[in-house]
Amino acid sequence: MATQNNFTSAVRSKRARRMTLAMAFILVSALILPTTGYLFPDLQLTAQAQQATGDANTRSDFWRVVREGGAGYSSVTGSATNLETNTLYNITGQNWRQIRNGLIANYGGWFLFLVLLAIIAFYSLRGRIELDQPESGVRVARWTFWERSLHWYTATLFIALSITGLSLLFGRVLLIPLLGPEGFSFWAGISINIHNTAGPFFAIGPLLMFIFWLRHNIPNATDVAWFFKGGGIVGRQHPSAGKANGGEKVWFWIVILLGLGAVCFSGFALIGWVQEYFGVEFTRAYAQLMHVVHAACALLWIAIFIGHVYIGTIGSAGSLDAMTKGHVSAEWAKQHHDIWYEEVKDADTQAQSGSTMEGETTA
Repeated sequence: MATQNNFTSAVRSKRARRMTLAMAFILVSALILPTTGYLFPDLQLTAQAQQATGDANTRSDFWRVVREGGAGYSSVTGSATNLETNTLYNITGQNWRQIRNGLIANYGGWFLFLVLLAIIAFYSLRGRIELDQPESGVRVARWTFWERSLHWYTATLFIALSITGLSLLFGRVLLIPLLGPEGFSFWAGISINIHNTAGPFFAIGPLLMFIFWLRHNIPNATDVAWFFKGGGIVGRQHPSAGKANGGEKVWFWIVILLGLGAVCFSGFALIGWVQEYFGVEFTRAYAQLMHVVHAACALLWIAIFIGHVYIGTIGSAGSLDAMTKGHVSAEWAKQHHDIWYEEVKDADTQAQSGSTMEGETTA
């Protein structure tokens, strides 16, 4: 009995030693094996490079499919023409952000700055266009009170929309350093409300201008000659012009086509009016396209507006009277709009020195 117990104890002791050696071997191997890379660095680098290449290829293939608009399950529903329906990953937001913050905000800001510089440089070289003859006091009615009211109504809302729109476009770069994040957030909220509210009311102005002033802004051969002679701005000649000269006609059609046709239309699309009344499906890609059109065309419009303001104020003596007083001097009319002056001088002039027109009739 004692012999059997001794044998069993010896067997158990051997098993315990074997298990102990096995655990020790596993532990030592676990500590040593990770360090073998230091013994064979070339092999380690090669393996890492192969793994990185494999991972990169896998990721590249995946994101290539994503950027190509590969189909996949999406919870976004809509018609088959909706690019977001069943799209695995919509990348239009990233593309729109790059266009908005890069192309439009960056280059658009520099464009406006260069326009201002160009006007300042031109004024420094050319100076103000003065009247060739001193004013005699004879005045000619040019715009009625109604027409002037329409002009200033449109101009006032245009300036308000320009300020709020530019604040939203350039605010993060220009206004946050001045107002701080909280101050800019407050102003941005106000700007959005003013912009979206004033926009539809503003569109009434260009629409009425088109109706009432179209007859004065039909291009003709006189306008071609006006441009070839520099419009009286470049050089010292004063080319002939009717009620509206070539430059004013260009501005009129910019207001109608670029302003009413592109800026106002895209603005209506962004606030949902186009979709509501014309049945256009409102998608993210559609909104992004309308925003790009709205911002780019508005920047171009603002730049041309700056030139319009310059010519109508400090750029030409006597021009501002037309839209502030409703009448201009006979000397200004003969110098800048001689054809129109010949048509109205007998009916709308008063020969007494210093007198002004009481009735504001239009040609």
